[in-house]
Amino acid sequence: MSTETKATIANPAPLGLLGFGMTTCLLNLHNAGIIPLSIVTVAMGFALGGAAQIIAGIMEFKKNNTFGATAFTAYGFFWWSLILIWMNPTKSIASSDSISLGFYLLLWGIFTLFMFIGTLKHNIASRIVFGSLTLLFFLLALANFMDSHSVHTIAGYVGIFCGLSAIYNSVAQVINEEYKKTILPL
Repeated sequence: MSTETKATIANPAPLGLLGFGMTTCLLNLHNAGIIPLSIVTVAMGFALGGAAQIIAGIMEFKKNNTFGATAFTAYGFFWWSLILIWMNPTKSIASSDSISLGFYLLLWGIFTLFMFIGTLKHNIASRIVFGSLTLLFFLLALANFMDSHSVHTIAGYVGIFCGLSAIYNSVAQVINEEYKKTILPL
């Protein structure tokens, strides 16, 4: 007779949301014209936006959570791909231009729209994160297609809101789990 033990792991969503939220806030402080783009954002994008979300995504695969696994892993690799676009480590491939970057952001917006549809079965906090992220990607794509500084700035403020909503979602999950009751509503 075999006995199966169910492996338990911690909830990886707060880590993924924190990585996404903090990095999104930092980049969109730049997009809103508040801070310059610097190595600070690149480092945050690589470590917390990229690596932490990928780790959270892999942990979500272990928990058999297709939504979380797809979201965290995909957006973690989004940050790594964005860093490669910024740095363009090869001389044989042209740097990005506003039209190709617009299509890159548009594709992420379409993916995010479908992920938002998935959140309609989730809590309000998750809907806010994915809804504002969808809007952010579409605004950034539009800003690139139109070469519009004002649309880019508006997108920056939407991104700050989106990032803060993800940080709230992360912290609320941790605090609610620690206290074993709802302290911060989701």
